[in-house]
Amino acid sequence: MQPVTLTTERLLLRPFAPRDVEPVHAACQDPEIPRWTQVPQPYERRHAEDFLLNVCPAGWRDGTVYTFGVFTRAGALVGSMGLVRAARLHTEDRTAELGYWTAPEQRGQGYTVEAARAVVDWAFTSLGAERLEWYAHVGNEASRAVALRVGFVMEGVHRARTVHRGERRDDWSASLLPADWGRTSPTPYTATPPPA
Repeated sequence: MQPVTLTTERLLLRPFAPRDVEPVHAACQDPEIPRWTQVPQPYERRHAEDFLLNVCPAGWRDGTVYTFGVFTRAGALVGSMGLVRAARLHTEDRTAELGYWTAPEQRGQGYTVEAARAVVDWAFTSLGAERLEWYAHVGNEASRAVALRVGFVMEGVHRARTVHRGERRDDWSASLLPADWGRTSPTPYTATPPPA
């Protein structure tokens, strides 16, 4: 797929470019990003170069990960956001996972929620997504707050779902369906009633 650019009232979401290596490298020095994500630790400049120059373009090209650099209209890096496991969008499953991190100086301003809403809208309207998923290590309250503000519905805890820095971690999970945003889905869905 050809990379796309999205805009919101305050933000520009675009494919990362070589000029973004330094800001991404600097942002990922914040200990909270490797604490909750899979970015390498320590995060060296070569990691930013590989991510921006190789991993991100390959994801767009292969239809496996659609990564956006999130920037203010003035050009400051806000963070990274994307649809991972996007290959499932091209199957009957029509599912992808939303993932993100935010630079420390940009937190608390609602930027990540704003960007997530733009990516979700794009996924539902342009990609035909029928289910979006969100996962985070249990305890990542900031990521959970973003997901809830976007409309994700918590589904539970997956015990020992991921290996992070050599130990198994429990993950929260949530999902977002077109119906949660007042939209229809091409594949009919009948919700299972809760147990009596």
